[in-house]
Amino acid sequence: MTPAQAQLVEAVAARFGPKTVITERQAIAPWLDDWRGRYHGAAAAIVQPDSVEAAAETVRLAARLGVPLVPQGGNTSMVGGATPPDDGSALILSLRRMNRVRRIDAAANLVEAEAGVILAHLHDAVLAQGRRFPLTLGAKGSATVGGLVSTNAGGTQVLRFGTMRGLVLGLEAVLPDGSVHDGLAALKKDNRGYDLNQLLVGAEGTLGVVTAASLRLAPAVHARAVAWVGLASPHAGLDLLRMAEAATDAIESFEIVPAHSLDAVLRHIPGTRAPLAGAHPWHVLIEAVATSPVQAPPAALLERLLGQALESGLAADAAIAASEAQAEAFWKLRDSISEAERASGPALQHDISVPVAAMPDFMIEGARAVEARFPGTSAGAFGHLGDGNVHFHVRAPAGSPADWAARNAEVVSPFVHDLVVAAGGSISAEHGIGQMKRDELARLSSPARMHALAAIKRAIDPMNLFNPGKLVSLAPERHGQ
Repeated sequence: MTPAQAQLVEAVAARFGPKTVITERQAIAPWLDDWRGRYHGAAAAIVQPDSVEAAAETVRLAARLGVPLVPQGGNTSMVGGATPPDDGSALILSLRRMNRVRRIDAAANLVEAEAGVILAHLHDAVLAQGRRFPLTLGAKGSATVGGLVSTNAGGTQVLRFGTMRGLVLGLEAVLPDGSVHDGLAALKKDNRGYDLNQLLVGAEGTLGVVTAASLRLAPAVHARAVAWVGLASPHAGLDLLRMAEAATDAIESFEIVPAHSLDAVLRHIPGTRAPLAGAHPWHVLIEAVATSPVQAPPAALLERLLGQALESGLAADAAIAASEAQAEAFWKLRDSISEAERASGPALQHDISVPVAAMPDFMIEGARAVEARFPGTSAGAFGHLGDGNVHFHVRAPAGSPADWAARNAEVVSPFVHDLVVAAGGSISAEHGIGQMKRDELARLSSPARMHALAAIKRAIDPMNLFNPGKLVSLAPERHGQ
């Protein structure tokens, strides 16, 4: 621990109590590695305020002493975005103790929650008031509100409700100088210049640390229906999506799954079974909902839709879940793909987006291009066809060592990213940039984008003390010793 870090830790503990700091190595260790185990950092302490006042004072002290801080919530980043530098120069600023749901206004469809509130707990809290927060993802049991805001998280309901950016009504945040931005008021109109709330969404903690958010709610689900459909191609999947969108606005999820991903789940995940009798090259999972008893029953809606798709030859086979247990079983197949593919062997994962209309061609042609360029590999994509975001995995040749991904990432991933950019897409759809994609962002972005990102960072955080080394690479002006 440097003298400046020691001074910060001592001052925070004296002012806000010993629970505000953690210095025991064993207690710190679980928070030094990223979720995927690719990045390993070092930090002499975790500072964990339990109020915005404590967070602001901590940041003011850090700014005065020149101590870098890495904001952290559930530490579920897929791109090393919450992992501290490996040189021990930064301390972790944990928001996990700021875990209160401050208020729920069911009539206004609004919840105000602190940054450390776990997504699953938020779901439960608003459901008790007859509402729901319409964003969910696999890490809902550990991901927190602050991290979801800071990474502009997506998930399986983006098709209808958009990403986190569209669900944020207001923010409270501590800026790098320790000042507090109080933007929690959920104003429908506010034209006071630059929108600092939206600037902080997706900034990955590089411009400020989110301490609370006002979030948009939706009515609780009255009824839902989940279907699994077998298809000949992703093009048929897109046609089915367009048919569904023309028929109803009740579709909330539309997920595409290739046969090899389903096979991996059935092979590696206990308690799973194929939802259809025959084999199909592609599958989609569809969820439709009704939020009141006066709306059309979603099961009947899917029955009509899929009946037309089967009759026209667009779909080869389909099954609608007959119970909640079966609906959850269908979703388990989709949600277990990443786990199953990890069990299948080393692979490189890419979170990418292209225009929805271009996605079927990209899924097929992109995989062919990768397999031709890197013989022995197998490539494929699954995920959110409805919003043009898929997870494009490149699996190692059979018999490859466990470190294949680490040894080949610098060759394979740029090739994939070049294909994505050529298709008019983005190399980061919902996982963020973090440290994993920082250099690729700089390589593939226009000078205008990179100049703007760097200029904003320098203006708001001139000492580069907030989450250094993430998103944009800036040399610090001065750090305390």
